[in-house]
Amino acid sequence: MAIEEAAGPAGPKVLRLLYFVGAGFIFTVAINKWREVERKSFQKQHQQQSDLPPNLLPQSSPNAIPKPSN
Repeated sequence: MAIEEAAGPAGPKVLRLLYFVGAGFIFTVAINKWREVERKSFQKQHQQQSDLPPNLLPQSSPNAIPKPSN
């Protein structure tokens, strides 16, 4: 004996599908915008570092051991 659900109107299911698709679209746009902001920030930071004189460039690590010059 299988228990069957009473079939209701399709409206709520379609509405939930539209909510789901709309939320996916909004999140995709938001993620792309965030990536664009991060990329611009990285480019700006890189450009500012390249504008500094060589003796003012930040070191890769404060504990790094300098290579011996030959």
